[in-house]
Amino acid sequence: MSEHLMPPGLVPGGGERELSRLVRQRVAARLATYAVERESAGLPAEDETARRATVGLLLAEELREQRRHALAQGGPVIDAAAEERIAQAVKDELFGTGGLERLLADTTIENVCINGSDVVWVKDAAGRWRRERPVAASDEELVELVRTLAARTGGEERRFDRGMPRLNLQLPDGSRLFAVMAVTGRVSLTIRRHRFPAASMAELVRLGVCDQQLAAFLRALVRARKNIVIGGGTNVGKTTVLRAFAHEIPPEERLVTIEDTFELGLDADPVAHPNVVAMQAREPNIEGQGGIDQAELVRWGLRMSPDRVIVGEIRGAEVIPMCNAMSQGNDGSLSTIHASTSRGVFTKLASYAAQSPERLSLEATNLMVASAVHFVVHLGWDAAGRRVIDSVREVIDADGQQIVSNEVFRPGPDGRAVPATPVRTETLDDLIAAGLDAQGVAVQWWGAAS
Repeated sequence: MSEHLMPPGLVPGGGERELSRLVRQRVAARLATYAVERESAGLPAEDETARRATVGLLLAEELREQRRHALAQGGPVIDAAAEERIAQAVKDELFGTGGLERLLADTTIENVCINGSDVVWVKDAAGRWRRERPVAASDEELVELVRTLAARTGGEERRFDRGMPRLNLQLPDGSRLFAVMAVTGRVSLTIRRHRFPAASMAELVRLGVCDQQLAAFLRALVRARKNIVIGGGTNVGKTTVLRAFAHEIPPEERLVTIEDTFELGLDADPVAHPNVVAMQAREPNIEGQGGIDQAELVRWGLRMSPDRVIVGEIRGAEVIPMCNAMSQGNDGSLSTIHASTSRGVFTKLASYAAQSPERLSLEATNLMVASAVHFVVHLGWDAAGRRVIDSVREVIDADGQQIVSNEVFRPGPDGRAVPATPVRTETLDDLIAAGLDAQGVAVQWWGAAS
């Protein structure tokens, strides 16, 4: 870290703000380089405390170099108070989120979409879009902010330039950031917030996602170790519901979670889930090597003695090892998938299986899914535009090119799930053994049918 990158001619005449910006750029660049050097040397990424110490050292070196250069040129040297302000400003940028901080601090905001530094749109919890003030002085400054955030994460993805024009990472508050450049007219950022990182069934009821009856039924599904796939469209709350399901898993169980980008955060709660291995897919490096996809991670996870395997989102070839995991003794596994209807979940699973290296036929895929998945839970929007569970299907069997299933909860007049076809007797016995109230179940299903 001894290389000094302060460019010639940098003097306080450019203003304290300009000096602060340039020092931040230099420190961020050196921090990213240092992180790559550690990785190449086989060293682990620095934790927050070590990273702060590294930044302090880099700041001191850069400010000392600026003083040396100013003296050599016979120019004025900034005083200690100004240096302290600059150092604090740089730390705020590096350990906060810069111009994004005010948006991420607003708990009513769900999505942040930036189409250039001065074109900023946010969506609130009610689904309303509004425009916000700029988050950076220029697109170039916005790119630097993204690179700084990438360097801070200590993750695998750090480059963000024309050679690697997209970046996918998790922000310190758990939000998910996706950025693109070069392929768009201006640099673009999308941030998805997770307003309920510690969701529970009670929280789902409070939010109106489901009622008490349905929550009790879903709670029993998890406790009875049924394999569940949660379907729904974009931004409908699949991850939140998956967290609520996971909340019902006993703490003594060992979990392996597999994600494209860390979002679930089950390993962050050592009380609810003390025995968790969280794995994240990795992109290939610039030479096209070192990539690890979710399908491979599922195979690895099965060798780690899990009680349950949880895949954050099925989006490709991992469907086959995931179904194998579900049908080989890891009952109680959970996952999500993009699908517009509960029946459409089966179509998406078949589509992903057909595109996998195994190239399974539709008939073979259906047999695999029917032997692995017990229930499909689907989320949608009710008549008032609120996120709700609108359908629950019990998988019965496969019949050639069809998955046979019973819709035990179907969309009602307002779009919310209402009781429909009763579950099979053997399934009901399992759920009752897991704590479902037998009398309440009889009333909700057979009463509805009558």
